[in-house]
Amino acid sequence: MPEAFIVGAVRTPVGKRGGALSQVHPADLAAHVIRELMARAGVDGAELDDVIFGCVSQVGAQSVNIARIAALSAGLPESVPATTVDRQCGSSQQAVHFAAQAIRSGDQDLVLAGGVEVMSLVPLGSAATDGETAGRGTPRGGALWQQRYPDQEISQFRGAELIASKWQISREEMADYALRSHQRAVDANAAGAFAAEIAPCAGLDHDEGPRASTSREQMLSLKPVRSGGTINAAFASQISDAAAALLIASESAVRRLGLTPLARIRATAVVGSDPVMMLTGPIPATWHVLKRAGLSIGDIDLFEVNEAFAPVVLAWLADTGAATAKTNSQGGAISLGHPLGATGARLMTSLVHQMRRTGSRLGLQTMCEGGGMANATVLELVSAGD
Repeated sequence: MPEAFIVGAVRTPVGKRGGALSQVHPADLAAHVIRELMARAGVDGAELDDVIFGCVSQVGAQSVNIARIAALSAGLPESVPATTVDRQCGSSQQAVHFAAQAIRSGDQDLVLAGGVEVMSLVPLGSAATDGETAGRGTPRGGALWQQRYPDQEISQFRGAELIASKWQISREEMADYALRSHQRAVDANAAGAFAAEIAPCAGLDHDEGPRASTSREQMLSLKPVRSGGTINAAFASQISDAAAALLIASESAVRRLGLTPLARIRATAVVGSDPVMMLTGPIPATWHVLKRAGLSIGDIDLFEVNEAFAPVVLAWLADTGAATAKTNSQGGAISLGHPLGATGARLMTSLVHQMRRTGSRLGLQTMCEGGGMANATVLELVSAGD
């Protein structure tokens, strides 16, 4: 089977809600990383077979196939097609999977995959709430859904609470984890760990979310989001704005265009899980992708597990036995932010650059997704001698 290589990876800084990127049109933000990625790779846009972008809230400025609008806004030839995908929080990780699958099948040779979300402009759930307000119904209003899941509250906050209860994760454990996320992100930024992967935008050259001044006590003092619950804003991912993109190439494209492979996409997986608890998918997705890659948990050097909520990662750590020191070692969505459709590509961009910087051979990325799903990817470092 042909192999798929990552030959470029770039992202904007992650802007906080109402921050430096909040006034940038989503298509322009996506176009920014497309232009930067193609310039860094030194590839003519006409060589692209497709552009695939993830975006969750496809309404307003993020509607009407934002991938196509962004590709044209970036100056790519009109002959290059583009499509937008929605696998909820894993949308841009899925975009990379689709790109890799197209290349492995032999149908395409060079695909640009990424994601974008400007949550300051298009808030979480806008497609559903705007549609309901306009009298166009609700996503789970069908009779057959109600028959299967009657009277069930479906929300990520409830899912996080259910996980905390099932795994008996305390508020103190969540506070310790969230604090560590901020400390790791602050340290990584101070060490310049993100410099090579970030394309400054709108005058911003660093992630706005990490807080050096926060404390465990401050986190524990915040009120729970749900009455009687344990999850508060400090234990959840931040609302954010960002875009990220990766260039995925076949071996023949690497040779023909003189590209430098950064990593090979060794295995991909996607699974479904309980849509009510919703956020447990990364656990089975990890086992599934490891099996496909012929690896064990101990073989992996670096893990990126999206920090949708602190208990998601804590439950994953408990069930997989993965080393805490190897997991989200540069912080995660609790500190860096979670720009929904861009997060999968942001995580993979950071993972690829960290693997290159540290010489780590194998990396695994996984993330929970609305509706009870999860993607997982295993990357393998490509060295000069490969």
